Amino acid sequence: MSKTAIVVLSEPKAGSEEALGRVFNALAAAYDFKNAGEDVKILFQGAGTRWPAELQKADHPANNLYKAIEDKIEGISCACADVFGAEPAGLDLIKNNPVPGTSGLPSFVNLQKDGFNVITF
Repeated sequence: MSKTAIVVLSEPKAGSEEALGRVFNALAAAYDFKNAGEDVKILFQGAGTRWPAELQKADHPANNLYKAIEDKIEGISCACADVFGAEPAGLDLIKNNPVPGTSGLPSFVNLQKDGFNVITF
């Protein structure tokens, strides 16, 4: 069984088709891995920490897909949420990489040590 961590970095405030396409494809990839019975998790980092609050809106075009993979969301970067003013939107704050001067970020080293391939969108 493969293990995949999908990291969303795109910026929803850009309002661009490219940003929507990136998050949609991240969610679609997670859906694909989930339906194949593979181990998958999603993390929101950087400006991407703003996405969950948007995706949870019932009228968002990716809301149904978001709800279908919600159980695979690991959480959002704590430090990035601080910097970008993102609300946790009910998700866990990840801070297992204690970068100096921050409240902590997700650790890519830990993901790799745990056997996860990392894909970024």
